[in-house]
Amino acid sequence: MAAKHSGARIKRSQRISVVQEPRSEPPLSRERIVATAVELLDAQGLDGLTMRRLADRLGSGVMSLYWHVNNKEDVFDLALDSVLEYRGPPQMVESQDWRGEVVHMLEDWRASMLRHPWSASLLPRRALGPNILSRLELLSKTLSGAGVADTDLNVTIWSLWNYVMGATITRASFDLSDDDRAAAQQRLTRLSERYPTIERSRLLLDSDWDGAFRKGLDFLLDGLAPR
Repeated sequence: MAAKHSGARIKRSQRISVVQEPRSEPPLSRERIVATAVELLDAQGLDGLTMRRLADRLGSGVMSLYWHVNNKEDVFDLALDSVLEYRGPPQMVESQDWRGEVVHMLEDWRASMLRHPWSASLLPRRALGPNILSRLELLSKTLSGAGVADTDLNVTIWSLWNYVMGATITRASFDLSDDDRAAAQQRLTRLSERYPTIERSRLLLDSDWDGAFRKGLDFLLDGLAPR
């Protein structure tokens, strides 16, 4: 009996030692720091990212981060550039459809920022990283190949940039429920004598953000089409 009890104690202690084994974290790297920073920004926004919180999520000390990144500003730049990487359509082939290529690039850009809403407010304040520069280079090359003159290229790029940024920020910040929209439209109806056109178009009930973005983009691209 004593031997049986002794064996049971050994098995229990073995089980306890396995349960109490510390879990090892993956090695710290710049790639892992950036991926974790993006997760933190998605969850808590720009104000939620501190080096302490980032280190805690990574299971490391704060000072260990500085072997891989310079400071918090460096983390912002790297996180922003990582979410703006453009991989192109699923099947990249030689195409004469410059308009389709531009639409895909800009819709992908907007979708990337909507998945990470902090990026739209951060982008105008940061240095442009390699991914966004590559996206702008491809956009410029496509537009140039479509016949946009070099003298008009900068105006064209900034016009499209402003459109994408404005549409994204508006969509990300315009957070009204269907009930809120309906109530606002009812108030507008009571003031229809003062605002007849937007009341008639039912502006405040229009929530087709994707459709509005694409149609507005078509309006812009119509002005760029070769004549």
